[in-house]
Amino acid sequence: MRKTIMTVDDAATMRKMISFTLKGAGHDVLEAADGAEAYGVLSQRAVDLIITDVNMPNMDGIELVRRLRAHPNHQRTPILMLTTESQPEIKQQGKAAGATGWIVKPFQQEQLLAVVARVLPNSN
Repeated sequence: MRKTIMTVDDAATMRKMISFTLKGAGHDVLEAADGAEAYGVLSQRAVDLIITDVNMPNMDGIELVRRLRAHPNHQRTPILMLTTESQPEIKQQGKAAGATGWIVKPFQQEQLLAVVARVLPNSN
């Protein structure tokens, strides 16, 4: 079943790689360059999954998760952190903010798709 996924990363090459992987699996993909841009889009529409980096200008990924969890459209939307950050304290901040899962870059396409399939609602 086709799902809509928002990917948020300040690196255009990373957004394109994630988008390519997800589109190849049959999903629709929206892209944003930072948390502020993503929040602007996501405050107006629902998506099935959000994949965000942590370190970005304007609004980082953890603040984005906090704000989305406070928004009625995204209180239950799965949110994956896809980042180079692997320190336990940063992961704990993400979990406390409401992140569903954590993937450390660089990622393998199969790994990303497996995690996406696991967290997407009603995925077949």
